[in-house]
Amino acid sequence: MPTEVALLESRALRDEQLGRVDVLDKVKSLALLPDGIHVRTEDVARYFEVSTEVIKKVTLRHRAEMEENGLTVLRGSDLRAFQGDMQSLWGGGQESYPQAATQLRLYTRRTVLNVAMLLRDSDVARCVRTYLLDAEGELRTRYASLDRRVTRIESCLSGVGSALQELGPVLLRMSERLDSLDRRVEVTHQVIGAMSLRLTDVQQDVVRMDARLNCFGRQLKELRRRGGRR
Repeated sequence: MPTEVALLESRALRDEQLGRVDVLDKVKSLALLPDGIHVRTEDVARYFEVSTEVIKKVTLRHRAEMEENGLTVLRGSDLRAFQGDMQSLWGGGQESYPQAATQLRLYTRRTVLNVAMLLRDSDVARCVRTYLLDAEGELRTRYASLDRRVTRIESCLSGVGSALQELGPVLLRMSERLDSLDRRVEVTHQVIGAMSLRLTDVQQDVVRMDARLNCFGRQLKELRRRGGRR
């Protein structure tokens, strides 16, 4: 896990942490301008409890890095347009928004976090760095725990794989037996169908025989009646 000194000295390590702007609010409330995006140099100084000169020196020393992370300097018409927008959002008069003489440096939350990782002589900045490092340590611990869990799952899956390999032949034999049973059932259905047809023929024979017996019975009655007359 990187140390605070490494964070102060390594831009690569700082770049890895710049998405953690939520840490600023965990340490202290950052007063944003009415647009909800920017803060001025004096606001940054107030947050870190240092002078504006300290913030200016850090900004000038790392200007390229700061600009990549949201630092903007407004001049001329851009400055006047921004001041007009802020006055409208603030809902006050000309005095409601402090005027800059010739230029205005604007910082985003990302830029302020960048300052926190560069500012050495500020207890607030040190606290922000501590939060960042603790959060990274906790994240690494979670990743390690997740890695162990994944390893256990993989070992279980390897056991399942070998069990499935052993179960394969058994399932194949069961499938063959089921296929054989299906064929036997089909043959049974065919036999039952043939028996049903034969029974139908027998029923027809019984009906014909019954009709012949009835005819024979009538003939016997007729013969008896004739014999009685004699």
